[in-house]
Amino acid sequence: MDFSSLTLAPGWQAHLGADLTAAHRRPSLGDLGSVAETSLLELGDRRFLREPSGNWLSGRQFLDRSRAGASALLAAGVRPGDRVVLVGQNSADFAAVAVGVFLAGAVLVAANPAYTDRELAHVVKDSRPAAMVCDAELLERAEAIAAAASGALPIEGPGSDLPLPQGAIQILSIRQAVAHEGEWTAGSLAAGRSWPAMVAYTSGTTGAPKGALLTHMHGLGVGLIGSLLMGSSIVLFSRFDPAPLAAAVAGEGATMFFGVPAMYRRLVSEPACADFARLRLLVSGSAPLPPDLFDQIRSLVGAAPLERYGMSETAMNVSNPYEGPRKAGTVGLPLPGVEVALDSKGEILVRGENVFSGYLGNPGATAERFDDGWFRTGDLGSFDSDGYLRIEGRSSDLIISGGFNVYPREVEEQLRSHSAVADAAVVGVPSQRWGEEVVAFVVPTAGAEVDADSLRTHAAERLAPYKVPKRIIPIDALPRNAMGKVLAFELRRQAGGA
Repeated sequence: MDFSSLTLAPGWQAHLGADLTAAHRRPSLGDLGSVAETSLLELGDRRFLREPSGNWLSGRQFLDRSRAGASALLAAGVRPGDRVVLVGQNSADFAAVAVGVFLAGAVLVAANPAYTDRELAHVVKDSRPAAMVCDAELLERAEAIAAAASGALPIEGPGSDLPLPQGAIQILSIRQAVAHEGEWTAGSLAAGRSWPAMVAYTSGTTGAPKGALLTHMHGLGVGLIGSLLMGSSIVLFSRFDPAPLAAAVAGEGATMFFGVPAMYRRLVSEPACADFARLRLLVSGSAPLPPDLFDQIRSLVGAAPLERYGMSETAMNVSNPYEGPRKAGTVGLPLPGVEVALDSKGEILVRGENVFSGYLGNPGATAERFDDGWFRTGDLGSFDSDGYLRIEGRSSDLIISGGFNVYPREVEEQLRSHSAVADAAVVGVPSQRWGEEVVAFVVPTAGAEVDADSLRTHAAERLAPYKVPKRIIPIDALPRNAMGKVLAFELRRQAGGA
């Protein structure tokens, strides 16, 4: 790569570094098992986590469950450095087992329970775990998936026939793990520092998910480990529902909310949104926050949401500042210790200790994503005059129509500005005339009908002719993955461009 073509984020240290580093409660204490145990012992009998049922757990109670989970894993034959797949709904026990994996010196592989059997089987086959821990109602599925993925019979419960047969996967329920009564020893804690803490599977929006190897850094798992480091408390919900969330904001004195744009889109249409004005901070991530939604949140809540940017391979890279301007349509400035640059094509490159060490068992894919120490994110971006980064879209989603570059996000934002459009996504499909043609999928607002000619006229008043969609397709809802990201490949297939 010609590094003379790199555009670096200007002056980011002055904008953000001093503010954030000064706010740290304590430095990183090492591996995540040690961090968790030290912090939970400090919390003691103070409230740490409220279960979806409304019951509060103290730091000591949560640590007891986590130690039980670690003991269950060790009794099941899991050894430091082994990988453990964890699948379950949001619950205190799920969180406790996650910490228990770190306490046991093992490597956490968290999988979404919304995954299909095919998707879960891919994670299991690719990560080759020693154990799989899941909600009780998923046990039968887990056994079948483990057997199919490993080619060996799974073993249920903390095993008595140790060591495990080669290739076998130990199956435990989450509840069984946190209720384990084996003796806990902390002898395995320090061992985990020499290997990754977690394998985070990519969202799979462009192909089969790959396992990103993440190290023991204190920013991993901001909601859980970050709360432990800061000595704060967590109010946990099994699913997103604005009314109970609003009640908790008032009843529990919550101060921060972390959500994705799809949650905020629903929230601003609910009366409960007004109660979120009590919060000190609303954070948005996982997908771009449209400027119109940013403005709606600020108008209804009275505070600008804080948007940031990260990915499975790098944790968080960039954030709008806590103190300072938060700009709609941007993800902010590079975080301390993170370098961000753009290559000549506008692809975002990242370098820093937050960047992962590679894809599990896939050196070829790893090599493709690194260029002389810089990680190629696959995202396209631009800097404004203040150094704030704007995400223009995925490089794989860039549309080249008639020789001109079309960034889908720009077109989507203009379509959303029409009163009949609740949401929109733009893709490119092959065209003999244009190379690619711009196709828009639009979700109508409640009670409205999509008129393609009217929308094209609306777009033509705001965009260059080559950016105006050649086709506009109404759709009830945009296809999204578990993180709320639009599945562009599915839309291309529907548009006949697969």
